[in-house]
Amino acid sequence: MQATIKNFVRLESAGGIVLMAAAALALLAANTGAAGLYAHFIDTPVEVRVGALQIAKPLFLWVNDGLMAIFFFLVGLELKREFMEGELSRPANVLLPALGAVGGMAVPVAFFVFMNRGDAVAMQGWAIPAATDIAFALGILTLLGSRVPVSLKVFLVSLAIFDDLGAIVIIAIFYSANLSAGALTIALVCLTALALMNRRGVMSVSSYVLVGVIMWIAVLKSGVHATLAGVALAAFIPMRDPDNEGYSPLRELEHDLHQVVAFGVLPLFAFVNAGIDLGGVSIESLMHPVPLGIAAGLFVGKQLGIFVLCFIAIKLGLARLPDRASWGGLYGVSILCGVGFTMSLFVGSLAFENTVISPDMIFDERLGIILGSLLSGIMGYIVLHLTLPKIGE
Repeated sequence: MQATIKNFVRLESAGGIVLMAAAALALLAANTGAAGLYAHFIDTPVEVRVGALQIAKPLFLWVNDGLMAIFFFLVGLELKREFMEGELSRPANVLLPALGAVGGMAVPVAFFVFMNRGDAVAMQGWAIPAATDIAFALGILTLLGSRVPVSLKVFLVSLAIFDDLGAIVIIAIFYSANLSAGALTIALVCLTALALMNRRGVMSVSSYVLVGVIMWIAVLKSGVHATLAGVALAAFIPMRDPDNEGYSPLRELEHDLHQVVAFGVLPLFAFVNAGIDLGGVSIESLMHPVPLGIAAGLFVGKQLGIFVLCFIAIKLGLARLPDRASWGGLYGVSILCGVGFTMSLFVGSLAFENTVISPDMIFDERLGIILGSLLSGIMGYIVLHLTLPKIGE
């Protein structure tokens, strides 16, 4: 199990570096002479038509609705594995990261709501600072090398899993609209088919994926966000093959998808979503309640929510510090969880995608996401660098 976690961490850290490079490239493209090409690229119309069925979207929505469904499919696979066989299958390992995730979602939301109360348009973004970007956070954590106890990395991964689960619930409940009964019926038929396949012991991954693609199209047309089809599909992928003890369809699929997501899906998502034109950025735009509430939620709310709830649980004897970890190390990881980048951008795209903003209310939630994530990453690294034992101590 420890070797599996180390391999996962190693891959995610490399993916985090690529993710940072993609975000930096997007910012560069949007603020140089390449801005026009960048805008044309993300707005490129892409259409798929089969008979009367038509899906026509600009490229950035194909990335957000289509490729991100693959990301959420991988998240679903990781959730299932961790709860069935991983660290989260043991109750003793669940409480501390679960409480941390609750605090790390509730307190940032409270910060945002406090700063934007009374503004119905702004309040649509209440869930943006609740997210954690596991690839970015792990990428920063692994810059400290062997000084970081494996238990702290496991804590961060476990907390991020609960965080992702919370994000999935939020998207399903609060960011679905204009529901289509016909499309939802088709999606439910697909879910029933997947359940029957799983119950009858079907081991063919391609069969599950085929039904999953049909379900994704139905969910896309239903008004429920299409990425949730990825999570639903993952729930029915078999954990193990009863006729082949050493074979796990879920683990094999998870392994195959890690590189695709870490080095393809997430960097492309970052590139098409992080291109902010900084030419018009001013103190006034940074101080708008939306970006300010997001930045404060990520940088201040996250660390407070996670660390305080974990501190209380440990002092009450309900949980214990991760092995070989200090209070300073736990606090540093709590700060790192304020790096919300990818997931915050995704929730932000859902929150304001259909919002018409009047000229006197112009804001860009991405400013708050980048500022809060940047501050969290820098401060988290500094705190960990100062508190983790030096090599040889």
